[in-house]
Amino acid sequence: MAHTIRTIELKNRKIILVGTAHISHESVTEVCDLIRQENPGRICVELDQNRYQSMTQGSKWEDLDIRKVLKEKKGFFMLANLALSGFQKRMGEGVGAKPGEEMIAATKTADELGIPWSTCDREIQTTLKRAWAKSNFWNKCKLLASLVSSAFSNEKLSEEEIEKLKETSELEQMMNELASYLPSVKEVLIDERDRYLASKIFETKEDVVIAVIGAGHLPGIEQWLHKLDAGEMSSDTTDIDFVPPSSKWSKVIGWIIPIAIVALIVNSFIKSGSQAGLAMTLKWIIWNGSLSALGSALCMAHPLTIVVSFITAPLATLNPFVGVGLFAAITEVNLRKPKVKDFDRLNEDITSVKGFYMNRITHILLVFMMSSIGGMIGNFIALPVMASNSLH
Repeated sequence: MAHTIRTIELKNRKIILVGTAHISHESVTEVCDLIRQENPGRICVELDQNRYQSMTQGSKWEDLDIRKVLKEKKGFFMLANLALSGFQKRMGEGVGAKPGEEMIAATKTADELGIPWSTCDREIQTTLKRAWAKSNFWNKCKLLASLVSSAFSNEKLSEEEIEKLKETSELEQMMNELASYLPSVKEVLIDERDRYLASKIFETKEDVVIAVIGAGHLPGIEQWLHKLDAGEMSSDTTDIDFVPPSSKWSKVIGWIIPIAIVALIVNSFIKSGSQAGLAMTLKWIIWNGSLSALGSALCMAHPLTIVVSFITAPLATLNPFVGVGLFAAITEVNLRKPKVKDFDRLNEDITSVKGFYMNRITHILLVFMMSSIGGMIGNFIALPVMASNSLH
């Protein structure tokens, strides 16, 4: 389809951008035919090296240490990665295409013709962590809600709907919706990667380069390529290729809730006596612990895990360095250790709600997320109540 291909004439060379829908058979054919027709000096694909290895060699899930993932506070990011992968796979099931199949087809065609090729995308973990770090609290909540809905969605697209994703009007509408709903996420997922992809493509030296990219990146990459060619900017992407450290303000916020809880309880003891202080403490523990336990229960966690969620959520809340759902998830790991079949079936299980619940790896991650969210909601309910009681 001609409208998915843009030829960018630069000063001394030509770059051909091929916009694809990632789960389109037509994109696979289009890419391979164009490479054979143009016989370029190099091919760039919108993948990072880790994703390429995962797609061609399979993810080495048997090497995964789920406890280490949880203790290093990577549980949310791993779950997000799996949820997005599962969503893409479900989208492609309706047309029998695998996500990113056109990228792999491009590299295979390049190898067949003896054409050098390179990956030109930023590491997915860097992108996800930047999106999280640059989001405020409300946008983090919306991002989590989007991930949960994508993980449990049964939506599938027809081949006609998939091909429409390459049309400019459809893409503009989607980008506008994303920008209004999650502006910081759109900045990281689209705008920053437009610049990153354009810079890596521009840094190639060959006279003719074909770049296989998602159709949503076409307009942005074209604009950046012209800026780079005109010398208006450098191709250095160091400033967007790292995870920003937590700001001092975010670190302070991490202590606000624990300090507020302790202050309200101490004030209640001093102002109204031990009975009132104990009552307020119990009220907070019930809200915080019970909703964390409810989160674990909704994931069908082991009964002991649910009890642990209730007991440890208040303790974890008072320590910003420990995730509320950490103890619940570690307990679930010990009670229901992932088996070999869980690692073998992970790529398949992430495509269904049942799979997310039945696979012990994703099940543990769900327990971690839902118990954490439950405890967080409990705090937001309990704090206003505690504050109101302390005023009377």
